[in-house]
Amino acid sequence: MQDKMIENLMRAERARQKNAINLIASENYVSDDVLAALGSEFTNKYAEGYPGKRYYGGNDVVDKLESLCQDRARKLFGLNESEWRVNVQPLSGSPANLAVYFALVPPEGKIMGMELSHGGHLTHGHKVSATGKLWKQVSYGVDKKTEQLDYDHLAKIAKKEKPNIIVAGFTAYPRTIDFEKFRKIADNARAYLMVDMSHIAGLVAGGVHPSPFSYADVVTTTTHKTLRGPRSAMVFIRKDKRSLDDLIDKAIFPGLQGGPHMNTIAAVAVALKEAKTMAFKKYARQTTANARVLAKELATYGWRIVSGGTDNHLLLVDVWQGGAGVGGAEASERLEKAGIIVNKNTIPFDTRSPADPSGIRLGTAAETTRGAKQKDMKHIARVIENTLRFKH
Repeated sequence: MQDKMIENLMRAERARQKNAINLIASENYVSDDVLAALGSEFTNKYAEGYPGKRYYGGNDVVDKLESLCQDRARKLFGLNESEWRVNVQPLSGSPANLAVYFALVPPEGKIMGMELSHGGHLTHGHKVSATGKLWKQVSYGVDKKTEQLDYDHLAKIAKKEKPNIIVAGFTAYPRTIDFEKFRKIADNARAYLMVDMSHIAGLVAGGVHPSPFSYADVVTTTTHKTLRGPRSAMVFIRKDKRSLDDLIDKAIFPGLQGGPHMNTIAAVAVALKEAKTMAFKKYARQTTANARVLAKELATYGWRIVSGGTDNHLLLVDVWQGGAGVGGAEASERLEKAGIIVNKNTIPFDTRSPADPSGIRLGTAAETTRGAKQKDMKHIARVIENTLRFKH
């Protein structure tokens, strides 16, 4: 590379990733093939529009590419083209969610989404997000005793508030989501049901988490977490007489975006093919097995695990009252010095500031990609215990 400054930074980041234990729940490591697609000549092509309906010439190849990516996405999740449209153009998860709301929620309408401090995402209607400025959030959370979803309580909120759309899907919720119950709640409230499966997409593809597709009107997902692809997003839209697919397509382009990043779409297509393999199913099973062992080992040392455990790839640890009496920010800093990367995270009913909350969030997707097994999780738990429990 001619630019030595950038080359040096690339080398430094490569070394950092190699030498650290990565427990960031929203990160993973892509294959060499995904990286190759990201750096391919597709970077050079501007392809504003959709396959067969572009605004520039020279799109024969990229039309085939985008159509292939759509087809692989449907096949991965067992969907029929006659029933589901998939848009692979969103640049990331936030604009994907925003496009759905622009299409389906009227101005100042209501989005029913999980409270951020209980495990929801900013784009599920939080006040600091555009989604909370343009629409009203009807928030729900977890039960204070179990720290898990109380679907009866959710139903009461939906019945009272009559939201336009209900969002099922979270960024820091370690338990299985009952999509069937969400569907019933949405039907009774006459609301659309949107599932944001960004964190669990790879687990759904791998068969270790229930699929939302039998119940949802719309499913959004990023592609870089448990799905192990590049940083991008997809929107799956159920085709019906309401023409949701057409509304959302137009909200993405020309509503929010211009030309799609065709090199990223190529990398997504590669990742989708990889996720269709038996090796990926084994990976998904190992990811959840590792998370359970990590949670169990930390609990054995006396750490309080939010909700008592995990069903997916992530877990929340109360390091303040249920641990060593350190805040999440300090815990994150001390662990990074010890070579373990985590993120500070609020826990349900947190009394501390989001800048220095009571918890940390741990995830096993990235380390499982690197070959970690249950014994490695036991070792990691021991390092966490020694790093946080004792002052050095």
